[in-house]
Amino acid sequence: MTEKIIGGRKVILIQEPEAADLLIQPVDDHDLSWLEQQQSDIRSRIPGRPVTTAAFLIHDWNKELSPWPAPPVFGKEPFGDGAEKTLGYVLNQLMPGLMADSYQRVFLGGYSLAGFFALWAAYQSDAFAGAAGVSPSVWFPGWEEYIAARRPLTDKIYLSLGTKEEKTRNQVMARVGDSIRSMYSLLQAQGISSTLEWNPGNHFQDSGLRVAKGFAWLLKD
Repeated sequence: MTEKIIGGRKVILIQEPEAADLLIQPVDDHDLSWLEQQQSDIRSRIPGRPVTTAAFLIHDWNKELSPWPAPPVFGKEPFGDGAEKTLGYVLNQLMPGLMADSYQRVFLGGYSLAGFFALWAAYQSDAFAGAAGVSPSVWFPGWEEYIAARRPLTDKIYLSLGTKEEKTRNQVMARVGDSIRSMYSLLQAQGISSTLEWNPGNHFQDSGLRVAKGFAWLLKD
């Protein structure tokens, strides 16, 4: 695991020799603690398929990963509209800095709001061979209306959720179960290669393992 600065952001790289696929993932400081185990879990699910993971650090989670403003749903911090700028960083600085065109495929994925960002990005750019929304924040206000009028620009989408995530007293976040089921049904109707996997537990359980499962599903032919 090595660290680089690309476009002013810290990027953690886990490179495997002769990797044909590149995995890009927005992370916070907490996520860094399980990146190596996540890579090991990916490798165990796709033996003989080396990959490179590039995890770039997000400084303001609610602002940088949100496609449009929304009021706070917990605490006092609202959501911003920085996702477009973050995607611009991925496409115009991070991917060129990683020589992404030397890989056969590039996948984007993440956990929670980062997973939501990955899904949104799949509707914005055709640069990704697939997107993994792992426990994604698809409860986000306006999301269901947004995707109802659009088709993703990627070939594969992985969705997952914890079985207890929709069982919350927060009325906005409690929509996550219905929202992800609705999204999966829409993707199926559109003929997008997709899956919806249910994991035991709540939102804070086995984050790295869940992300590994998502990327491994995308990587399988």
